Amino acid sequence: MIKRRYMRTRQLKPGMIIDQVIKDPTGRNLVVQGSAIDDYIISSLLKLGIMSVYIREGNADPDDPDAILSPKAAAMVKQLRTDDRSKVTLSDSVRQRVSTGVQYIFNNTNSEELTQATNQIADSLMEAINENDAIAVDISSLKTSDEYTFKHSVDVATISMILAKQMKLPDNEIHDIGVSGLLHDIGKTMIPNEILNKPGRLTDDEFNIMKKHSVYGYNMLKDRKDLNNSILMGVLQHHERIDGTGYPLGFDAPKICQFAKILSVADVYDALVTKRPYKDALSQRDAVEMLMSMTNQLDIGVMRAFMSSMILYPVDSIVQLSNGEKARVVKNSEYYILRPTVVGVDSGRVYNLGNDLKCASIIIL
Repeated sequence: MIKRRYMRTRQLKPGMIIDQVIKDPTGRNLVVQGSAIDDYIISSLLKLGIMSVYIREGNADPDDPDAILSPKAAAMVKQLRTDDRSKVTLSDSVRQRVSTGVQYIFNNTNSEELTQATNQIADSLMEAINENDAIAVDISSLKTSDEYTFKHSVDVATISMILAKQMKLPDNEIHDIGVSGLLHDIGKTMIPNEILNKPGRLTDDEFNIMKKHSVYGYNMLKDRKDLNNSILMGVLQHHERIDGTGYPLGFDAPKICQFAKILSVADVYDALVTKRPYKDALSQRDAVEMLMSMTNQLDIGVMRAFMSSMILYPVDSIVQLSNGEKARVVKNSEYYILRPTVVGVDSGRVYNLGNDLKCASIIIL
């Protein structure tokens, strides 16, 4: 960790790092902040009557985005930094409540309290969205559970609720799509574990069994009077595709309900960025690019809402650029989620990846 210490000039030693700008009487920089000092600089400081200075001690913490910035980079970050759009934030207490609730749902699928428990989780997510009028989501910040099925259900529900809000659906429908997202994979409780957790590619027969989970889920829920048809259709149809290539019924766009169109985008994205026994997680960039390649299968209106809602590289995060430089994110654009504005941590160069043609060949790795 880096510390700043005030020290008498006569006690300085060559090689120490100065942690302030030193100017000569004409206003010119004599010593740049972050410079290593030598005997000449120490002598010059004494001649100028500068009897004490700030020095920097310790090593930069790689997790501290400020510590690794050069002085030029720090100045550019201060000038350009723009807070991210309001995003969903779950407090520790809400995260615990949501995690406990979703585990209850999947472990008690026949309980009369299932709908009530699901509504309570959706209420908590709705409250988190409304608390700071969130219109975006950083999926890496949710972390509600280490167990895939539980985490995936909460991720899909949260993303879907934000997409629904972006699409200006009324509050009751935003809440209900959260319920549908929480329950969309409940049918997987009927799939044998040796298929569900198989650490390799499924055979055709195994995949045919896996594909039944949406029908199983619908059948488990359809007689519950407190779940409306949109919620049930979301569960049944979340693997349908608008070109008719999905399952279980092979419906095309006109026959697929709006909830399912929203859930399918959230479901595909979260599955792509999550590590499973049979596959590694894709990077967020690769997942978004794959999603964009599926425009013939996924609803374009929902895709636009997704591109306006996701924050892949939160402001202040450190990223690796394809030109070899590390950079700090200073501004995101809702239209170019793969291409924020960043500042090189060493060079201080500004890369407006979304709008500057000179940066067209540079990507975030």
